[in-house]
Amino acid sequence: MNTGVSTSTDKNIVDKSRSHRNAAVSKAVRATRERLQAGPSNASGFDREMLALHIDTMLQGAIAMPLFVIFVSAVGVHLSQSLDFVAWGMMALCVHAIGILLARRAKNQDIPTEKVSQWRRRFLIVQLIMGLCWAAFIMQDCNSCGETDFGFYKGAVLLIALAATAMGTFLLRNALLITFIPVIFALGGLTVKSGNPGYMALTAVLSTSLVFLVFMTNRMYRSNVHILSVQAEKDDLIAELEVAKSMSDEARRRAEEANLAKSRFLASMSHELRTPLNAILGFSEVMSTEVLGPLNNPIYKEYTGDIHRSGQHLLDLINEILDLSRIEAGKYDLNEEAVHLAEITEDCIGMVQLRARTKNITITEQFETAMPSVWVDEKAMRQVILNLLSNAVKFTPSGGEVSVKVGWTAGGGQYLSIKDNGPGIPEEEIPVVLSAFGQGSIAIKSAEQGTGLGLPIVQAILAKHNGDFILRSKLREGTEAIAILPSKRVLQSIPAIEDAPAVERRRKSFA
Repeated sequence: MNTGVSTSTDKNIVDKSRSHRNAAVSKAVRATRERLQAGPSNASGFDREMLALHIDTMLQGAIAMPLFVIFVSAVGVHLSQSLDFVAWGMMALCVHAIGILLARRAKNQDIPTEKVSQWRRRFLIVQLIMGLCWAAFIMQDCNSCGETDFGFYKGAVLLIALAATAMGTFLLRNALLITFIPVIFALGGLTVKSGNPGYMALTAVLSTSLVFLVFMTNRMYRSNVHILSVQAEKDDLIAELEVAKSMSDEARRRAEEANLAKSRFLASMSHELRTPLNAILGFSEVMSTEVLGPLNNPIYKEYTGDIHRSGQHLLDLINEILDLSRIEAGKYDLNEEAVHLAEITEDCIGMVQLRARTKNITITEQFETAMPSVWVDEKAMRQVILNLLSNAVKFTPSGGEVSVKVGWTAGGGQYLSIKDNGPGIPEEEIPVVLSAFGQGSIAIKSAEQGTGLGLPIVQAILAKHNGDFILRSKLREGTEAIAILPSKRVLQSIPAIEDAPAVERRRKSFA
């Protein structure tokens, strides 16, 4: 037994084996929405991202700190005339190199979330060792230079180092504090040991600067966390929109396939239904008119009339359904030509006049004169006018009146207005009667209720002509249907060209 999935368009409409696509997409939407709603809202949720940003910052500014250390060592050797600063510089450069190697190793690895704290501790240890190097720098002494000048030099170097460290490590929490706590303790020890007011002032300035910069780096850290949070929410929203778009595309595809299947079904069924219907209508008409001889029982003749009317009603219904489906599928082609709206309106009035007289309904006409032709499909416009006139006559009570007007619109177009004094339509039911198979409460109660396709077909045909359809109604006052054609459908007449003198033919010269 073949268990494969059919690839035909009609089969795909009801193929239950394809429902797993929608289930997977719906599951993805739910997962994305939950991740968006329950996403990380604190700093701990972005430790991995912040560590990666810190590593990138270290690698991008890897050359800055060595240059600064070399400059500080050179100035220190110049001032103290001692090679102690060279040893200090070599030690600081080694610590910095260890930090860069550690950053490159972390960059080459995909750090998992559970190891983020471990790598963070490693970088903090490197910063602590660098802080010990700066503490060793503050312990350097110069016997050959003035105490004030050398203290100013060390204070300036420490403040620059503090600012540089703050800018380079604000993405690593508590790095600045861990780096310069040893320096503060070293300065405090020198102040207590020497009692020098310069060291006391430098300790106060450096401590105040450290507190301020720690506060600022924390603010910068939280700002970056907020930026990452917003970016994560944006990515989640984009993912949800993409998933929703895929669902919409899938639904649109299935709707198009369903519409195609409906069109195929109606196209095939129209032939299958019309063939027996034509036979039923023809034979019932022959029997009711007694062409081949009288019917002995008059009830049989009544039955044949009922069969003919029912068959005609069914055929009209099939034709209306096919017209509406063709319009919706975009297969309704217009055969446009120049016609006079007033003339075809008069023809349509003559077609419904007999039915109106049987109900004692008066049809009045009010047409503007000398109106130019319009560029429309004559057959389609006749269908519009006949549908509107039939509705007006159908729902107007005996002794009523139907008013038909043809004239100009304010925008230069032409309009057709058909107004009756029937029972009207409740205002809240107007959208219902304009929908396919929609019928108002008055139509349902009426003995002449139709299929509910007349007005939707009118609306669709006018839309194909770039026109508009307006339905106005008040309960117990009547209904007015207005069909409007735009100004670009109106053919303006061109005045005759005056006779001009003939142009004399020029002779060609071959000389």
